[in-house]
Amino acid sequence: MTRDAAPPHEQTGVPFGTAVRAWFLISLQTFGGPAGQIAVMQRTLVDERRWIGQRRFLHAMNYCMLLPGPEAQQLATYVGWLLHGTRGGLVAGGLFVLPGVVALLVLSAVYVAFGTTTAVLALFAGLAPAVLAIVAQAVVRVAKKTLDRPELVVVALAAFLALALFGVPFPVVVAVAGVVGWGLSRWRPAPETRRTEASDAGPAPVISDDVRHTEAPSAGRTVRVLLVGLLVWGVPIALVAALTGAHSTLTEQGLFFSGTAVVTFGGAYAVLAYVAQQAVAAYGWLSPGEMVRGLALAETTPGPLIMVVQFVAFLGAYRAPGDLDPWVAAVLASLLVTWVTFVPSFLFVLLGAPYMERLRGNRSLSAALTGITAAVVGVIANLGVYFAVHTLFADSRELDAGPLHLEVPALGSLRPVAVVIALVAAVLLFRLKWSVLRTLGVCAVLGLAAGLAGLPVT
Repeated sequence: MTRDAAPPHEQTGVPFGTAVRAWFLISLQTFGGPAGQIAVMQRTLVDERRWIGQRRFLHAMNYCMLLPGPEAQQLATYVGWLLHGTRGGLVAGGLFVLPGVVALLVLSAVYVAFGTTTAVLALFAGLAPAVLAIVAQAVVRVAKKTLDRPELVVVALAAFLALALFGVPFPVVVAVAGVVGWGLSRWRPAPETRRTEASDAGPAPVISDDVRHTEAPSAGRTVRVLLVGLLVWGVPIALVAALTGAHSTLTEQGLFFSGTAVVTFGGAYAVLAYVAQQAVAAYGWLSPGEMVRGLALAETTPGPLIMVVQFVAFLGAYRAPGDLDPWVAAVLASLLVTWVTFVPSFLFVLLGAPYMERLRGNRSLSAALTGITAAVVGVIANLGVYFAVHTLFADSRELDAGPLHLEVPALGSLRPVAVVIALVAAVLLFRLKWSVLRTLGVCAVLGLAAGLAGLPVT
């Protein structure tokens, strides 16, 4: 039984300036995807500074796992909110993505300016095959944690086939998987398992496990947060539409990525298959190969992997700027897409935190999430196949056979250098257990060496 307490930012004793500096230092270490990012927060907030207890940290993390969007950034927002209210959540979540925004903006500009030079092409030729191994590792990790029942394996396989063969839209796959997960819980409930509480040795944390540091839910607060959040989210898109037109590239990107932000269950790898499909095939903002390169860039920068959408927006607006200067359009699009991608994450956390206990105890919601998480395995596998076709082969074609639409590599178009680098990356990640950043560095050097040696890398 938890006991109520005063709002945490009135009682914690953690100076706001100290918290800001801590969140900034955390933001500089957020490499390696959500697992690595959460590990950094675990070490800093739970083990070293003792600002939050272990069970309380896991409690918050479980809530963030229920939400669409980058769970690590949302977890930072949530803990910041616990410590210093709304301003604490905004600062913690904002600083979490700021270094990545700046870094990827600079890298996107470098790619546009120098992407056709031999050295840059060779570097990307090394990074892109490494991404295949990284995606494969993500499939294996999620599958081990998720597919513990035969029914969930079927859900994952069905999601893969729906996307790879039939071209079913990603949001539809997510919705159907949620319904299936809920249905499975009614038809064949999972066996009960005993869960052990995580140990929490050390001095008493500032936010202890037995004190409820959340505001009481109220209709008034919910309405206020929702209205402010929707205005902050929607006004920039409305201004862009008024200034550049309803059918401009910037407006299309703002609307598309706003919609994407609310269906990003399962992490960045899951939604990137949908983003790649739409950005490449439907809108033509960039090529399939450039989508892979953008993901490689996002892997090398701090912050959530979903930041790759900034690269997509930059290239798309630069190539179709309308009446704006290409560089101005590219920068504006990059910042707009970043805004509409992350504002919903803040909104979901600040809106739903007071209801966290209720959500955690909702069995129907947990069952639906189980189905969605199982489908994510198939979604990520589809992303891997998509990247493999466009990275390991120089040419591909669409096979159209009735209801089936499958992109297959053209015969004789295999890229030997890409295959070798992909195999090296797989050995480094799976066999030697290297980090993602270290693996990318080695593969980039291999690509550069191959390019300078005159080997065909594109």
